[in-house]
Amino acid sequence: QVQLVESGGGLVQAGGSLRLSCAASGRTFSGYAMGWFRQAPGKEREFVAAIRWGGGFTYYADSVKGRFTISRDNAKNTVHLQMNSLKPEDTAVYYCAASWDSKWPPLTYNSWGQGTQVTVSS
Repeated sequence: QVQLVESGGGLVQAGGSLRLSCAASGRTFSGYAMGWFRQAPGKEREFVAAIRWGGGFTYYADSVKGRFTISRDNAKNTVHLQMNSLKPEDTAVYYCAASWDSKWPPLTYNSWGQGTQVTVSS
């Protein structure tokens, strides 16, 4: 089983930046992709961004294109989400997830982290 631990959340003013990290540990990670999702109060969880371990292909939700960047550190089994030009509507709990789905972008995710809170004040 793979354990995923997110970090880097916090409170930031609109227009500011945060960098989230997700560290994968446990059995040797051989998944195909990692993703970030978010869930705001009273709303369904939504996809934010994904990256393939091999090749580094990335995929973003339209709402974050041009503002968020997903990256990976293969040697450390860590994925980052750099969030710039943050807006109050980006406020949510952000979750990291691992996928063994060979499709791109992945349709399913198999392991999830516990989440980290991001709050953007206006």
